[in-house]
Amino acid sequence: MIDPTEVHPVSITVAPNGARRQKADHAAIPLTPAEIAAEALACRKAGASILHLHVRAPDGSHSLDAGRYREAMSAVREACDIVIQPTSERCGVFGPDAMMDAFRALTPEMMTFNLRELLEPDDAPQRDRVRDFLAEVDAAGTVPQYIVYDAEQIDTLHHWWEEGWLPQASPFILVVLGRYAGSVSRPADIIEILPRIPKEWRWGLCAFGVPELACVVQAALLGGHCRVGFENNIVAADGTPLTSNAEQVGRLVGVLRELGLHTATAAEVRHMLGLKGGHAPA
Repeated sequence: MIDPTEVHPVSITVAPNGARRQKADHAAIPLTPAEIAAEALACRKAGASILHLHVRAPDGSHSLDAGRYREAMSAVREACDIVIQPTSERCGVFGPDAMMDAFRALTPEMMTFNLRELLEPDDAPQRDRVRDFLAEVDAAGTVPQYIVYDAEQIDTLHHWWEEGWLPQASPFILVVLGRYAGSVSRPADIIEILPRIPKEWRWGLCAFGVPELACVVQAALLGGHCRVGFENNIVAADGTPLTSNAEQVGRLVGVLRELGLHTATAAEVRHMLGLKGGHAPA
């Protein structure tokens, strides 16, 4: 029997919409602030502790607009205590300046950044600028999660960390397996990547497509954290559409608990990551 006192709490992040999928892909994808808040509450009740937040323009396209973020974040905070983690993803639309501007307008508890997206161009002046920016993020009390898609990106982050350019003693990364098309997620992939992650780091995993559940369970068993949601997958293992993001969270929680793993509450995540904000449930 697994002793829960000896097992680290597994945080579950829900990514309910992403930057690309529309209602035509799945009618239950939340796009408006009210829909996002309702889904955040359902996912929080199901066991999620972090909301990975994307917002959309009126036409459904990806947005980094601070006003839209504030509206959605306010609605979520009124609904529940889930930790809100806005994205800075460029999605082929925005540049590094827009990523930095979004952070400065929000200074949230958490935020995601892809170092490769910030380093454009990847030259000395931009590297200096990004180092200063990451120090600014740290000084504001925001905990970044660095998004990595391959071993090369992990190695780049490792270099930055060793050089002292990442302010965090224990950076938190999210390993992304697969893509929307052309690349299949496999649970074994994390076993190949894990040796490249320094033992001092925190890490989580998300996976595109049907193998999502198997991949994130594998990550949890190996000491990582989990992210699920319609951003990465909308179908069950047998190919039938999932009903909601909350269903994805709930089935993951069920598997982890059957395996003797403890799923972290929002309060536990705030304590574990040293987040600057707190929120009482509505």
